Amino acid sequence: MSGWLAIAGLGPGDGRLVTPEVTATLDAATDVVGYIPYVRRVAPRSGLVRHESDNREEIDRARHALALAAEGRRVVVVSSGDPGVFAMAAAVFEALEQGDAGWRRIEVRVLPGITAMLAAAARAGAPLGHDFCAINLSDNLKPWALIERRLRLAVEADFAIAFYNPRSLARPEGFGRVLDILHAACEPGRIVIFARAVSTPEEAITVVPLAQARPEMADMRTVVLVGSSTTRMIAREGVPIVYTPRSVPA
Repeated sequence: MSGWLAIAGLGPGDGRLVTPEVTATLDAATDVVGYIPYVRRVAPRSGLVRHESDNREEIDRARHALALAAEGRRVVVVSSGDPGVFAMAAAVFEALEQGDAGWRRIEVRVLPGITAMLAAAARAGAPLGHDFCAINLSDNLKPWALIERRLRLAVEADFAIAFYNPRSLARPEGFGRVLDILHAACEPGRIVIFARAVSTPEEAITVVPLAQARPEMADMRTVVLVGSSTTRMIAREGVPIVYTPRSVPA
């Protein structure tokens, strides 16, 4: 087949954080497919068709992209952050596995990007400097009971934790339940970082002890980083430095 499909990460927001590989691939594309605000981050140009779709249409979007590539188009499916982290790469491969057998002959590449938790961690210092995990708090595609189980096990294992999609208008209560679990299991001084809209003009970084963390401090543009028991804070003027040492006492 002459067409190809690339699944690209556009990073957290700042155009300077889009990789040169992604930029070059977009320059060569005939079609860009993705969620509306992500497609609109790609500048229009002659010869490029932009296909926008709603946030909850991942599999249909992936099928559309594969069908375009099968027709000989050069297609880029765009995600924010990294396409392999709670984003479109998995959806494309699910559609590929379940779809037309001919789609398996399409050249498919995944182009990495800077995911939100890494951008947020860099702004704060190095809170993910030792073992950590990431948990998506949206229960649109998985049951809440599974989210809660994974959270409790992560706390028991003393991971630093990155929470994606903590709180939305449709899910206002879930993050409060998460904080209740953390309050019951962790010391009140555990460090919590609310990183909103990192690398955009609306960026805001707030560092508080767990005892002061409140549900309304997060929304869908926020990544919440919770330190492990060994995570430390260096006080200074402005935003403090937060880091987790690479060594753990025996």
